[in-house]
Amino acid sequence: MNATDPAAPRLLIVSGMSGSGKTVALNTLEDLGYYCVDNLPGDLLAPFVQSVSRGDGAPTRLAVGIDVRSRNEDLANMAHELSAVGAMGLDPQLVFLESRDEALLKRYADTRRRHPLSHLGLALADSIALERQVLRPLRQVADVVLDTSDMNVHELRRHVITHYGMTDARMSLLFESFAYRRGVPASADFVFDARALPNPHWNPALRPLSGRDAAVRDELDGNADVGLFVAQLEQFLDTWLPRMRDDGTRSYATVAFGCTGGRHRSVYLAERFAERARAQGWDEVAVHHRELD
Repeated sequence: MNATDPAAPRLLIVSGMSGSGKTVALNTLEDLGYYCVDNLPGDLLAPFVQSVSRGDGAPTRLAVGIDVRSRNEDLANMAHELSAVGAMGLDPQLVFLESRDEALLKRYADTRRRHPLSHLGLALADSIALERQVLRPLRQVADVVLDTSDMNVHELRRHVITHYGMTDARMSLLFESFAYRRGVPASADFVFDARALPNPHWNPALRPLSGRDAAVRDELDGNADVGLFVAQLEQFLDTWLPRMRDDGTRSYATVAFGCTGGRHRSVYLAERFAERARAQGWDEVAVHHRELD
């Protein structure tokens, strides 16, 4: 394999069991600016990368979904396809999502979706077992195997944002909003409680809106207590986030804001501080609203 070209696009191949969260992962990567294609035949991986990498303005981050819908021979030859992409100067990473059988069975029962192998006339449990066998070549060459059995959609999105939302920045930032009634995000580095601030929920005109909406932002921007809260947090974060970055021991940090419903105050703060971080020149800044996204 040739040495990786620093200017070459980043390539993630997302694979795994049906029902393990591949669609959620790909949609999240698309939100992060990746050029995404799902259900790409394995033998088209190298031609696809070659095609989209040409010319000025070509995407710098690519994500491809390859799974059991591909032909069996394509899956068996995946190691060869990855080598072909590597010879083009890229260092592809294959991320394989899996879940326990009981978790997959429950998800299919909840969503009532058909399994991709159901056309073979198999029971759901047998379809899952066959899929594991067919996907074994991909799992064996995967760089990362992620078990999503105990993850919900929001936790998987957060994992993708924090692990694949950054480029070569020394530290990326995730600003997250949440509702206290559903618990505090377990992996947050800083958690700030906004429940002492005035709640737009009690204004009938603002109740159906969120902290993303201009009317809610204007309402909170004009409140003196909100201004004091924001100013004190700015001073705190301006002091400690750069120190965390300069320490060089982490690749990302999460700042979480909580309120009662996770809809107005916490969303407003996450959006406001994310905008400020981008204006300050942080290379990678993402926002996740747990109760809205």
